Amino acid sequence: MPNRRALVAGLVAGLTLATVPFGAFAQEKLPVVASFSVLADFVKQVGGDRVSVTTLVGPDGDAHVYSPTPGDAKAMAAARLVVVNGLHFEGWLPRLVKSSGTKAPLAEATKGITPLEADDEHEGHGKAGHAHAHGHDDPHAWQSIANAKTYVANIRDALSAADPAGKAEYETNATAYLASLDALEGEVKAAVARIPADRRKAITTHDAFGYFVKAYGIEFIAPQGVSTEAEASAKDVARIIRQVKAQKIPAVFLENVTNPRLVEQIARESGAKVGGRLYSDALSEASGPAGTYIRMVKHNISEIEKALTAGPA
Repeated sequence: MPNRRALVAGLVAGLTLATVPFGAFAQEKLPVVASFSVLADFVKQVGGDRVSVTTLVGPDGDAHVYSPTPGDAKAMAAARLVVVNGLHFEGWLPRLVKSSGTKAPLAEATKGITPLEADDEHEGHGKAGHAHAHGHDDPHAWQSIANAKTYVANIRDALSAADPAGKAEYETNATAYLASLDALEGEVKAAVARIPADRRKAITTHDAFGYFVKAYGIEFIAPQGVSTEAEASAKDVARIIRQVKAQKIPAVFLENVTNPRLVEQIARESGAKVGGRLYSDALSEASGPAGTYIRMVKHNISEIEKALTAGPA
């Protein structure tokens, strides 16, 4: 009886399928390790559902002083791609690569970016921090949106090389995200234009905004160098306070990765206003004001515009 034989065959096939794990039919995600939260967001934006991202230095974390964990080594060993900033930002990375034994390619997101030289004025203090951690290059290149677009292009290419089957999807995602970054840059430039030219200056805790300064024309002065490992001396702080008073700098800003006491001291002794908290080297938690790169930039420029346009210094 043909119908009976077909029914039996169908039941056998169904039982066979039932014994296969559900995950076998799902797209296996590409395991990617990103060194810190900003890069992790870029990887997620470009990778979409094809990637599984492990972030080493998470939200509100300070990559300057980070100490890798055994879990980081395990994640590195399992990764098929590791995305790093480069420019000596992750001083602890070579040791982690060696200890993990990872065979994954390392993609430097800053490839092709011409780095800014670190401010020699800040080289003098904190040599054990700044000079050791970064050499003479400023690694905070993501603070320029034009540079962020280079990050995204490099990540797109690295994902495509690690997972050729996903190349078309990575290119589509990257194209859409790059368009969002173009719109974001327009918003930043419009906000800066609304700030009176003589008020486009502020104090931040450490010198993480050099690329932002060059791209958008707001002057940031920092008592620390480009690494939070560097300690500001009493002489540095006194010089900054004199500068704030002489130049009538409107505001000083806290950062999410640094101790607020230094900025609070400068504000107290100079009379400058304490502005909002800026996100420099790390995103916030997902539910916070800077849970993605785009939200981080929007938050920062909003706080900057608000503080520098409100009332006399």
